Amino acid sequence: MGRRRVILSIIAAGLLLAGVIGGPIAFQPGPYAFVGGKAVDPSSYVGPSPTGIPPELAQADARTRGEYITRMSDCEACHTAKGGEPFAGGRPFILPFGTIFAPNITADLDTGIGAWSDAQFLRAVHQGISADGSRLYPAFPYASYTMLTDTDVLAIKSYLFSLKPVKLANKPNTFFFPFNQRWLMAFWSAFFNSDKRFRPIPEQSPAWNRGAYLVEAAGHCGECHTPRNLMQAMNQRRKFAGGAAEGWTAYNITSDPMSGLGSWSSDEVAAYLANGHAHGRGTASGPMGEAVELSLSRLTQTDIAAIVTYLRSVKPIHNDALPEPSATAADSPNVASVQNMEGKRMFEGNCVSCHAWSGAGSLLDEAQLTGIRAVNDVTATNVVQMILSGSGGCESHTPCMPEFATAYSDAEIAAVANYVTGRFGSRPSRTTPDQVAMLRAQD
Repeated sequence: MGRRRVILSIIAAGLLLAGVIGGPIAFQPGPYAFVGGKAVDPSSYVGPSPTGIPPELAQADARTRGEYITRMSDCEACHTAKGGEPFAGGRPFILPFGTIFAPNITADLDTGIGAWSDAQFLRAVHQGISADGSRLYPAFPYASYTMLTDTDVLAIKSYLFSLKPVKLANKPNTFFFPFNQRWLMAFWSAFFNSDKRFRPIPEQSPAWNRGAYLVEAAGHCGECHTPRNLMQAMNQRRKFAGGAAEGWTAYNITSDPMSGLGSWSSDEVAAYLANGHAHGRGTASGPMGEAVELSLSRLTQTDIAAIVTYLRSVKPIHNDALPEPSATAADSPNVASVQNMEGKRMFEGNCVSCHAWSGAGSLLDEAQLTGIRAVNDVTATNVVQMILSGSGGCESHTPCMPEFATAYSDAEIAAVANYVTGRFGSRPSRTTPDQVAMLRAQD
């Protein structure tokens, strides 16, 4: 009897410990629970519908409406390989447990989704279940897309089916056991996918509700800008406090004045979203640059304003890892050069002509280094990524920053990144060649 009691006590203690640790992870607040008011069924909401297309496109044809909803859901970026056909898949996403390749979502009958019914497409987007019944990994953001209305999801499908089918077989993922067991995603979904459509809050303004739909459902901004918990789901208690995307840092977009957007004006936020650049704040690059190019820049001014309205309402969460940006640097490069001559040499030979010794930018506002978050990030992750990858688009337009991945070694790139953060940022980074090599491998 005593042994049985001990075993039961151990089991009970284990369950209690699992509840203490796992409870906060599994049971999280809703996506916009940080505001007052009660969410209601859309059928009882008396304001303008926050879903679908904006008023400016009310008279547009069905294909134009479908394209707009596809753009605001940012489907092309993830489902297009570098140099590949739009939506034909093949883009790799390197994760700690293997590489996943985005599937072909063109209307090809054999390799795409051309044989999918409306019901199958809805189930994939809302529940993360493919046409063959297999579970999809949450790299596909169905935990956010589940809030899209049926009408909007089918508008996306209609637009995809209006495009030229591309025959391109999907690449197999390289996940190792147990992560290659798709059926386990059923348990993940049970905790982290609500499978509920967007519900507006009458106490909030129409612009706020529209912004909530764009940010939380269609734009799925939290998938990059929110940190992940142990189960790789968004930690809603740290909503928009900063995350990661494809080896890049996705910065804090809460209303925190130091580490977030609290000190930005509404016009600055709108300019950054619509144009990918805000004076004195920086230029969108990497995954955010793609989001601007393929999605945000295609939205109407009213939708951009709605996104700004919503982001302004997000509670401030301070990120201690992000110091207050340094806004100026002396014209004479004496500070960082003493201990980093290699970085100074690299900057002098390759960077100063565009960025200037002061970091103010020689000719273009986009070349400013002072005051921007990436340069003040002591990890220098995005600085290294910019040096490796450039800003993109140099073949078709200027201005742009070229990529230097093939021109310089990991040690040289680490040196210039540390020089840039030390000279123009709040604190110098300590990036190593090995860290550069890891980021280079994710390109």
